[in-house]
Amino acid sequence: MEFLIMLILSRRESESVYLGDDIILTIVRVSGEKVRIGIQAPPHIKVLRNELEIQDAGTVKVPVKAKQVDPSSRSTPLKVRRAA
Repeated sequence: MEFLIMLILSRRESESVYLGDDIILTIVRVSGEKVRIGIQAPPHIKVLRNELEIQDAGTVKVPVKAKQVDPSSRSTPLKVRRAA
């Protein structure tokens, strides 16, 4: 994917950026060189990290280095944090 222009913003913890009408990026925490970002988006929007690749058929290819976890093997369900 090629972009012609990149908008660069500065945000502090708990500040947000809106993408269109229904996607919100919120800076949850800044710790050293790491930033934790919360993403609120409709269920039909795919949100992928850049180290994951989307293949032609719309499936996700996980690099060999990445840890692959079978979600059905989890004894407890994943927790979803609600935005304040």
